[in-house]
Amino acid sequence: MKLYEDLSDLRNLFKEEEIRDVAFQGIDFSSVERDMLETKYVECLFLGCKISPSLMLHLYEHNYIFPSLNVPYKTYPEELYTGLSLYEGYHWERPESYVSCYDKRVYDHYVASTHRQSLLDSLSQALHDHSISENLTKLLEDYSAHKIVAIMGGHGLSRTSPMFRQIAQLSSQLTERGYLMLSGGGPGAMEATHLGAWLAGRSEHTLGEALAILARAPKYADEGWLETAFEVIDRYPNLGYDSLGIPTWHYGHELATPFATKIAKYFANSIREEGLLAVARGGVIYSPGSAGTMQEIFQDLAQNHYVSYGVASPMIFLGESYWTREKPIYPLIEELSTSGKLKHIILSITDSNEEIIAELERFAGSLPAPRP
Repeated sequence: MKLYEDLSDLRNLFKEEEIRDVAFQGIDFSSVERDMLETKYVECLFLGCKISPSLMLHLYEHNYIFPSLNVPYKTYPEELYTGLSLYEGYHWERPESYVSCYDKRVYDHYVASTHRQSLLDSLSQALHDHSISENLTKLLEDYSAHKIVAIMGGHGLSRTSPMFRQIAQLSSQLTERGYLMLSGGGPGAMEATHLGAWLAGRSEHTLGEALAILARAPKYADEGWLETAFEVIDRYPNLGYDSLGIPTWHYGHELATPFATKIAKYFANSIREEGLLAVARGGVIYSPGSAGTMQEIFQDLAQNHYVSYGVASPMIFLGESYWTREKPIYPLIEELSTSGKLKHIILSITDSNEEIIAELERFAGSLPAPRP
């Protein structure tokens, strides 16, 4: 089904006597209503369009018409969020402005909706998330699946930690090599991933300066966490490199990092968790983390074991001591893999960014070139 989101794309359609199996999203049909009334529409989908009563009668019998719903967010967002659109209304020099920004308004509505259990809220959230998934699919069409890599890790990782800096360095290096870096889009190791991608193309000295600014609010619950992130963004504009954050309002108390240039923010955390790992077909890097990271590890294991998405990709553990002693998950997975109880597992562990890059490049180079 072809999707139209711009009125300028429709002119040639009106030459047809019948239009079938086409989707229209967010279009105001007022100026072309006469042409539309002269054309028959069958099995077409209208999402959040402006339709007059006369045109509604013309379309009603053979098509599917979904209006925009009365909620404080777009029912059918036309594109993924960015840091600027997600935090629209916020300015870092006026931190108090956060309470009225888009993200906070939506989160407050979401929290209230969990108590109301309203059919309107559950339907509008599902429609929103459907559009986010469609927009995400369109974005990923521009990338080779084997060059999409995720970094997982703890949300509590301090900005002053050596591991935070290492993740940022790794993400910068991979971004400069043409990888699309993605994460859960929140604080800690996730923020480090997107900070690195944001600063790709810049020097190590610039990274140090950015980290010095962020150090004024080391943890996501510290006053100034969002303020210092936007200060870095203002001081060091992005040089054209993208990264993808996939956060959720389910954990809305953990703010989404504005360093991600593309943000697929969901209401349904289950869709977000499954999709995040499914998208990362180039590999997943596991930095130190707690229960959430361990959940992602075993979810990724199942996807790889069953080759659920057509390819088993590398599982790379960053932090040898952490994953073999403090949380000894790696030896268990290694034993299950070598004994044949788990299949298709591409496993490695290291403390070295260079070894991680080499492992990812080996994997990408071992696969058939994508079809033109």
